[in-house]
Amino acid sequence: MNTLKRITLIAGILLFAISASLIAEGNAEQSNPAVESNNVQMRIKLASTTSTDNSGLFSAVLPLFEQKTGIGVDVIAVGTGAAITLGMNGDVDIILVHARSRENQFTADGYGVNRRDVMHNDFVILGPSEDPAGIRGMDNASEAFAAIADTEEVFVSRGDDSGTHVRERQLWNAAAVNPGGSWYREAGQGMGAVLTIANDMNGYTIADRGTYIAMQDNIDLEILVEGDNNLFNPYGIIPVNPSMHPHVQYEAAMLLTAFFTSIEGQKAIQNFTVSGQQLFYPDAIDISLLD
Repeated sequence: MNTLKRITLIAGILLFAISASLIAEGNAEQSNPAVESNNVQMRIKLASTTSTDNSGLFSAVLPLFEQKTGIGVDVIAVGTGAAITLGMNGDVDIILVHARSRENQFTADGYGVNRRDVMHNDFVILGPSEDPAGIRGMDNASEAFAAIADTEEVFVSRGDDSGTHVRERQLWNAAAVNPGGSWYREAGQGMGAVLTIANDMNGYTIADRGTYIAMQDNIDLEILVEGDNNLFNPYGIIPVNPSMHPHVQYEAAMLLTAFFTSIEGQKAIQNFTVSGQQLFYPDAIDISLLD
């Protein structure tokens, strides 16, 4: 058995054991000393997306993990491409991102092990209420993109190799459009900043629904296109492979993976709302077990 397969097998066994421990721990009589003292005993680095961070999810969920384990989590919020690069370089212990083809390559190349589905939401195409490109209500996202290009209405792109940017490029390709010119603006910034820019320019953009919900009270952009299967937006979590980077906090990263995919973690994701709206939907556990 080669090293990568051995690491993957061990990771799976460890994840199962940790998950069982986390689930059972709630019924244990002996409490975690870290919980009683609220003492963070060590810290790990999580590279994730600006969309998850801007939504407020981590601020709501990670304190539960920190209290339970005594492990603090420092979130580095960047685009998915940058998060994966941080993982490849061993600059973080774990990544949580949303570009499945890139995630698969990351693990196939040996940089990450034991990827797990965590949650999903969806992308939406946003624009001004007057909708000069006439895309409101379209059920095909790439056709909506083609209409924006045909009318040369302002479109603000993340332009940062994020998961959102990857999906945007896929939709332009499906529309047989190579976007460019004065109407196409690449911001090179995170999701929250791009929503603000598009709003100020009275233009169009694509965003994950979670960030839009979190910011909708501060912008005038409206959801014009939604529901296309090509707008589905899944997130996965991947510990960095310790055989590639022996210095990473692998066991702690596995604990975080176990928490996000445990009943407690999945319930925390399900219960996270902004303005009464659910932002993410758990994928690691049968939803009926969370009721």
